Amino acid sequence: MDDALPDASGTRLPDLAALREEYAAGGLVEADLAADPIAMFRRWLTEALAAGVHEPNAMVVSTVSPDGWPSSRLILLKGVEERGFVFFTNTASRKGADLAANPRCALLFPWHALERQVRVDGLAEPLPAADVAAYFAVRPRGSQLGAWASHQSRPVAGREELAAAYAEVSARFDGVDVPVPEEWGGYLVRPEVVEFWQGRPGRMHDRLVYRRAGDGWTTGRLAP
Repeated sequence: MDDALPDASGTRLPDLAALREEYAAGGLVEADLAADPIAMFRRWLTEALAAGVHEPNAMVVSTVSPDGWPSSRLILLKGVEERGFVFFTNTASRKGADLAANPRCALLFPWHALERQVRVDGLAEPLPAADVAAYFAVRPRGSQLGAWASHQSRPVAGREELAAAYAEVSARFDGVDVPVPEEWGGYLVRPEVVEFWQGRPGRMHDRLVYRRAGDGWTTGRLAP
């Protein structure tokens, strides 16, 4: 199949099979690892920030529905604690419904500019209401209003319906603080497995993995 041929829209695609980059920015050996994955993640996140990676806290969150359908979406990481990774969202959304039925989830941080990625397998647990309220209070007002106007993942007739909902809540809360919507909340993902991936020449990538073992962690290497 010739990927250089136009598709149905008339757009000429490149030969996707020929698209590749040779990774040679660095390496990762066992001696580089911190004592635990949270400390290691903070180190790599700091380096991503210093390198100017666009939105280095953007992560892919993957969940599985009760009937076994996986789904993924980009979400912004909003905290890194000793216990794990924190994000906030509409708990009545598809991801919220998935996590209510099955707290197992995966996170992926795709730091392409550094030829790195971090993969996390863990269990998500709802954050206390006080933590949710504290974060919601520091969100931009526009984002606070949007959390009220949008019932995430549910069908809407069009952009006009969303605009009308936003105008309604903007008028409702005019001149007062915006409270936390009932269906808005947050999650702490407690990691069970954390993989640090560094691209290497010849696709011989470094993959070093932490696995939870009681109160501590074991480490190992995976073949690329």
